[in-house]
Amino acid sequence: MGRLAPIFIIFAASLWGIDGIVLRPSLYNLPVPLVVFIESSIVALLLSPIFYKQLPKIKMLEKRELLSFFFVALLGGAIGTMSITKALFYVNFVNLSVVILLQKLQPVFALVLASLLLKEKLPKEFFIWAGSAIIGAYLMTFGLTFPNLHTGEKTAIAAGLSLIAAFSFGSSTVFSKRALRNVGFEFGTYLRFLFSSIIMLITTLLFSNITEISSVSSTQWIIFLIIAFTTGGAAIFLYYYGLKKVTASVATICELAFPLTAVILEYFLHGNMLDPIQWFGVVILIASIIKVSSLK
Repeated sequence: MGRLAPIFIIFAASLWGIDGIVLRPSLYNLPVPLVVFIESSIVALLLSPIFYKQLPKIKMLEKRELLSFFFVALLGGAIGTMSITKALFYVNFVNLSVVILLQKLQPVFALVLASLLLKEKLPKEFFIWAGSAIIGAYLMTFGLTFPNLHTGEKTAIAAGLSLIAAFSFGSSTVFSKRALRNVGFEFGTYLRFLFSSIIMLITTLLFSNITEISSVSSTQWIIFLIIAFTTGGAAIFLYYYGLKKVTASVATICELAFPLTAVILEYFLHGNMLDPIQWFGVVILIASIIKVSSLK
């Protein structure tokens, strides 16, 4: 199953693409901290009956492992998710080119941190295909043009939030790999959402957003449940299963399936057709991901 591990990460990243294009727009009117708090808490509550008896295992974890889970929750579950959600809200899910910059820069942060923190030693061939994947992802999204950063005053803010999200998610990938060293991916998924929900509860209380939970419509509660069972809890579960078996460096390249999914959905949902250069980028991206996934 180790050979198939990258496929689980690619599938999880594809689910995140669906989340950003299809599901999250329905939550536009809600405060961002409240959105992230609710989605994290639902998954934590759903998993609690299953993992309640395993909670004493937390005491057996070393401080370094507990800190890793805390940073995963803080960076990936809280800061990264809030940043990308706010960035999407700022551009009204229309000017996605700025926000998708996220996945072009995330591997850069992750690769550097994996080398520094995890001491991952990679063959030269990896960097060739990793760079090729990033170039392919750029061509797929923007073609031969530069990202449009002049569509409104909020676009620059969205770009800044995307950079924060890129660093946060890239760091989260590396800390997740460290956190899962002595923990099963099932229990690791639970701890990730448990810590995230606690952090987000404190955040929503600080920003006085908790009272606005009464404004969540019945349709939005259904969206939250769909996220919990698909792009939220289920996606992290699959992602952690794959991450247990591959390096953080390989995982972050496989996560480029997110912008690939986003671009494909943009075509089917909004009729934004790719030009030949963008299709060339798609081919480069897919080929590079396959090559990276097959490297030892």
